[in-house]
Amino acid sequence: MLKSRVGYSTEENSFNSGIETAKKATTGKEKIGFLYTSSESNTKDIIRGIRTVTDIPLIGCTSNGAIIVPDGIITSEHGFSGMLTMESNELKIGLASHEAGKNARLIGRQVAIDAIKNANMTTVPSYFYMVASGGEEEDYLMGIQDVIGRIPMFGGSAADNTIEGKWKIICNDKVFQNGVAVCFFYTKNDIVTEYTGAYHKTNIKGIITKVEQNRTLVTIDNENSLSKYSQWIKKDEEDLRGMNLLTSSVFHPLGISDPVGNLLAVRHPMIGNTNNTMNIGNKLVEDTAVILLETTKEEIINSVGETLKKVRESLITSPAAYLLIHNGARKSAIEDRLQEVYNQLLKEANEVPFICLFTLGEYGYCENSANTCGSLMLSFTGFGIE
Repeated sequence: MLKSRVGYSTEENSFNSGIETAKKATTGKEKIGFLYTSSESNTKDIIRGIRTVTDIPLIGCTSNGAIIVPDGIITSEHGFSGMLTMESNELKIGLASHEAGKNARLIGRQVAIDAIKNANMTTVPSYFYMVASGGEEEDYLMGIQDVIGRIPMFGGSAADNTIEGKWKIICNDKVFQNGVAVCFFYTKNDIVTEYTGAYHKTNIKGIITKVEQNRTLVTIDNENSLSKYSQWIKKDEEDLRGMNLLTSSVFHPLGISDPVGNLLAVRHPMIGNTNNTMNIGNKLVEDTAVILLETTKEEIINSVGETLKKVRESLITSPAAYLLIHNGARKSAIEDRLQEVYNQLLKEANEVPFICLFTLGEYGYCENSANTCGSLMLSFTGFGIE
C-alpha cells in the first residue's frame, strides 16, 4: 500500500526551511522525496536542513514563483521549499543524474544505466520521472530510451522566476544548473499521467520550411516565421519583439500532432528576433506541419481541475498521491486568479496529498503516443494506493 505526505516551508533561512519541510513530510519509512524550491532559496542549505531529519533519496528542481499543496499556494519573496514523499513496501527507486556535457544523448544513456544500477535492479523500470534544464530535454530522453525503451514517463524542466538561468536541478545531495536527473520506479502500483495543453486547434496551419539549431523557427511556408505568426494572431511584428512574444503567445501557441493523432504537443514561441525569426521552447523538425492553437484565460484555469479529474478517474485503484507539473508561463498568464487553480486542485484531490510545481517545459505521453517534451502544458500524474 502506497502512502504519501506533503511538507513545506516559507522560512527565510533556507536551512530551517529544509528542516520544517522534512519534519512535515516524513515519518522515517519513506522511499522517495520529490523536492521543489524557490530559485531565490539556497537549495543546498535546504537539503542540508532536510538531512538533519531524513536520509531519503531526493529528486526535484526549482519552481517558478510558487508551489501549491493542500494547505494553499506556497510562495515568499524570501523563498520556499516543498516536498512530496512516498512510502510503500512494493516500491523500489533508482535515482541518477548528470550535469550537461558535449553529448546529451550519451548522457541520457549513462543516466539510465546508473539509475538501474542504483535501484539494485537488472530490468527496465515500470515508469520514470525526468527533470532537466531547458535546451536538450529531447536528447536526454532519446538517450534514456536507447537503454530502457519506451517506458511511460512524466516530468518537467527546472524553472526560475525570470527565465534567466537561476534554475536548479536536485538529485540526492547534488544541486546543479544544467543537465538531467531521473527517478526510475519499480512497482506494481497503478501510475497514470494526463499530458495535455488543453488548447483548441484552429484552421490555421503551415509547414515548417527552415529551422536552425533545433529551436529557432526561421520560416513557415517559406515566409519569415515572426511575420507569418503576427499575421495569424493579428498583431504587429514590433509588438512581438524580444520577450514580448513569450507572453503574447500563451493564448496562441503552436502545436504539432503525433502520427496517430492522440497527442497535440505545444510549442511555445518565446523570443521574437530582429530578423523576424522566433525562438521556440522545444525542438522543431523541418517539413512537418505546425498548427495555430488558441485558448482563453478561463479555459486555462478550468483545465487544471478537469485534468486532475481525468487522472483520478483513470486510476484503477484509489489515489494515494498526485504530482502535478504545471507550466510557469501558463501560471503567469493567470496569476491574478491562481487562487481559483488552488480551489480546483483541492476539490479534485479530495484530501489526497499533492504537490504542484511550475516548470519551464513539461514531459509526458498520451495513449499509444511516444514520450514527448513540450511547453505550455500540464503533466499531471496520479499514484494508486495499490
